[in-house]
Amino acid sequence: MKLYIVTGASRGLGAALVRQLLGPQHQVLGMARHHNLALARAGEESWTADLADPLPVAQRLQQWLSGMHAERFDEVVLINNAGVVTEPGPITAVPLAQLSGALRVGLEATLLLSAAFLNGTRSWRAERKILNISSGLGRRAMAAAAPYCAAKAGMDHLSRAMALDEAQQPRPARIVSLAPGIIDTDMQVQLRGADPAQFPDQPRFAAFKAEGALDSPEDAAAKVLRFLNRPDFGAEAVADVREA
Repeated sequence: MKLYIVTGASRGLGAALVRQLLGPQHQVLGMARHHNLALARAGEESWTADLADPLPVAQRLQQWLSGMHAERFDEVVLINNAGVVTEPGPITAVPLAQLSGALRVGLEATLLLSAAFLNGTRSWRAERKILNISSGLGRRAMAAAAPYCAAKAGMDHLSRAMALDEAQQPRPARIVSLAPGIIDTDMQVQLRGADPAQFPDQPRFAAFKAEGALDSPEDAAAKVLRFLNRPDFGAEAVADVREA
């Protein structure tokens, strides 16, 4: 039996991951601000959770894991997928509350949920993995997207540091921050529909769609899950699905 925990699970890549993970030998817990009724009907356990306030969610996760029958599971995986893109533009044009929310969802939640996951499963016999869904923008800055770039860059370095910490443990969890490629999600709609005066790269994002360069969420999820199941998962803490 395998246990998967997926954040940002109600739409886009997160929903596609849940759809592909659901199966008779898998228990799947999805977290999102909004409930996806179709996934719930298919067998997903779901929590309505706002990761802009991640501390109570992480506390709930650690308590939930501590109460599980751990011997049931051969593998347990946390997929930190949730992220927020603010309105494209310089940080001076974005309300402070939105800047705070983007970092809390994209980075603080990843930190707290990872800590809760590692603490809650430390004594389990199951193989443990953390997969953080990053972005090429964590490795290459882009104008008008500073909060998103900062969250993903922090996610990458957090993953490196956590992997070093885990290497000191007798049974280390395997941790990877993975860029999943360019996906046709609501984020892409927002970016290609942005004001070019505020977002200099808008024509490039519009071209991605026009030229058919975007993966569907289902195709991207399949690539991500193939990477997750690789025998060398965790050999490098930061990776790109396009370079696998």
